[in-house]
Amino acid sequence: MAEEHGRKWDRCLADTAVKTVTGLGVGIVFSVLLFKRRTWPVAFGSGLGVGMGYTNCQNDFRLPYLIHGRMVKDQ
Repeated sequence: MAEEHGRKWDRCLADTAVKTVTGLGVGIVFSVLLFKRRTWPVAFGSGLGVGMGYTNCQNDFRLPYLIHGRMVKDQ
């Protein structure tokens, strides 16, 4: 159980880091190309990445308790 929990945390942190860096990169590209080097696209892109990573983590930690849309209690 603890090993599985650790793997979920590792996946969660790696996924959040990838999504944040990708959002940051897309924000930088849009900032340079379209928005005359303003900072809000960078913050917006990285914020979207953090939000998507957080949502994926929530779903990943709830996953073993969901079976066909129903909550199952531990025995």
